[in-house]
Amino acid sequence: MTNPETDTNNTRDLVLVRRFDAPCDLVFRAWTDPKALAQWCGPHGFKAVGDRLEAWPGGRHRACLIAPDGEEHWVGGQYLEVEPPHRLVFTHAWELATGENSPETVVTITFRESGGGTEMTFRQSGFDSASSLEGHEDGWAQSFERLSLFLGTESEGPDHA
Repeated sequence: MTNPETDTNNTRDLVLVRRFDAPCDLVFRAWTDPKALAQWCGPHGFKAVGDRLEAWPGGRHRACLIAPDGEEHWVGGQYLEVEPPHRLVFTHAWELATGENSPETVVTITFRESGGGTEMTFRQSGFDSASSLEGHEDGWAQSFERLSLFLGTESEGPDHA
């Protein structure tokens, strides 16, 4: 669902906020350690297989999300900012069957200490359609449920910023 406050000037942004009962460095590491990321990234029932994760400015990332039916969904991009344990910014584009990439979006994630845990604000900017935004919203929401389980915590709202 699009957020009218962020869906202006033909710019579509997805913003999700989650709170985890885990320290910032642990939540940050879940995003930057390939073995950790493989444990939680992707919607329910999907398996994540990392191909590349170079978590430094200019570094590349590439992974495959394998659907329960075996269909492969490859995604990749480049890290623009890496500021442990408080901020990650990277590009995100799907590899299409045509050999081209989907329109590129930019993901910005901030991690802030909050009540003995971490508040994670996730923003994905630059969607070319409302349907793409909505599909990503559902996929990321499921991923963040899996992240909460991986961290051994219950995530708490607010759900959207």
